Amino acid sequence: MRVDQRDKQILYHIHRIRSKMPRIGGKKLYRLMYKDVQKMDRPLGRDKFFDILRKHNLLVKRRKRYEKTTNSYHRFHTYKNKLKTRVLTGPDQAYVSDITYIRTGLKFVYLFLITDAYSRKIVGWDLSAHLGIEGGIKSLTMALRQSKGKRGIIHHSDRGIQYCCKEYVRLMKKYHMEISMTEENHCYENAIAERINGILKDEFLLGENWSDIGQAKKVVREAIDTYNSLRPHMSLEFCTPNEIHRAA
Repeated sequence: MRVDQRDKQILYHIHRIRSKMPRIGGKKLYRLMYKDVQKMDRPLGRDKFFDILRKHNLLVKRRKRYEKTTNSYHRFHTYKNKLKTRVLTGPDQAYVSDITYIRTGLKFVYLFLITDAYSRKIVGWDLSAHLGIEGGIKSLTMALRQSKGKRGIIHHSDRGIQYCCKEYVRLMKKYHMEISMTEENHCYENAIAERINGILKDEFLLGENWSDIGQAKKVVREAIDTYNSLRPHMSLEFCTPNEIHRAA
């Protein structure tokens, strides 16, 4: 097989995967393509694979960080960080929550996310036109619905007013959740949730400007489904969140 023909086959698989995960990194690409690559007449290693990415300008460059949506200065009670000392052994033991914004025309809409800390699966979400508590309630209700009624789940978040207000705390207590919050450094103490936000906005292009909230909601739903079912995690030994969530 000529090298240029091999490159064409490699590029075909890259574009096929990136049609669903537009900015997935090279290591994960190579992992997803490994079986196809090894079937070729002239299999290539990871270094050569990266050479092809570099040659065709397909390496992913990091983007700048995004603005914060957290208002920690409020009158509501805050809670200690219970997650940092807890050892997780399976899903539905701890959820991490965060909010990020998405551009639609000249307006922002707000994505409320709840992720299982063990499997990295997004178990609850809502896209709202404002930062009020309704989006948080909807995303938490979705997460609890799939948890099969387990009690004692840790709910970890930053100290944003949405997570500290009476309505949200009342819902957590109704389902006997353990309330946990960041204490000092919001980013590091809620790193999993921050990382998921970054993956969706960077790799799945949710940081782009969408025409309206209807289009944004469709894109978010597709991105979350693909993230849960297809995107491998290095921290999960290159398994997907769905695989870990089901297997545990």
